[in-house]
Amino acid sequence: MSGLLKLENVSVIRGGQNILGPINWSLNQGERWVVIGPNGAGKTTFLQLIAALIHPSRGRVEILGEEMGRVDVFELRPRIGISSAALQEYLPQDERVVDLVLTAAYAITGRWIEEYDLWDESRAKALLDVFGVRELAERTFGTLSEGERKRVQIARSLMANPEILLLDEPAAGLDLGGREDILNRISNFLDEPGAPSSVIVTHHIEEIPRGTTHVLLLKSGIDFAAGEISDVLTEENLNTLFNVNVALRFDGNRYSVISQQA
Repeated sequence: MSGLLKLENVSVIRGGQNILGPINWSLNQGERWVVIGPNGAGKTTFLQLIAALIHPSRGRVEILGEEMGRVDVFELRPRIGISSAALQEYLPQDERVVDLVLTAAYAITGRWIEEYDLWDESRAKALLDVFGVRELAERTFGTLSEGERKRVQIARSLMANPEILLLDEPAAGLDLGGREDILNRISNFLDEPGAPSSVIVTHHIEEIPRGTTHVLLLKSGIDFAAGEISDVLTEENLNTLFNVNVALRFDGNRYSVISQQA
């Protein structure tokens, strides 16, 4: 399989504190990863790193065949789709939803004098449709609910037809119906031929989408365990990772946990 991302002995240090690493990890074409860990485990930093938004303090990061520090990251970023609450504050509140998706084709966050053809507009509306919000195309972003914003951001992250898709807690804060709908839509999209390889960050086992192939467990900034999900996502690993006592269930498509009495 073709390698898309590779981290070799990578660490991120801030204020003298090691907040991520050292970590070794790779993403190959066709893989669908989920990253799980308790609060403060380094998940957000990890996502920023592989999105080429920050540089490592130590170690080597290779993204799409290019080594960070030796390539213009602005050339890499359009090839990486990302949806994150941290990026939401940079999106214009008064922008039409369809324009917000369209501008991702140029890796910008506000429509100005750039031109789009009918194919661009059709793709933007099709992506909104895929994630269940096409009827919001003429609304402004600032008028949307939190769930609607998440769907629009995911559509936006896919506008440039990226090779890698990064989603930061796409189901966080949604009610049960909203959670199940968005996870099903994500899975259906990633099932399509030519879909990008993906990395999804979540706190909750129930939010692991159907079709996930691999899992990275982070604890205190370290790769506690990583590999094929059937091998790594075990009761023993979860109980150690979160310091809990739960039973893990898998119905053939989705995972869940049940608390066990001591």
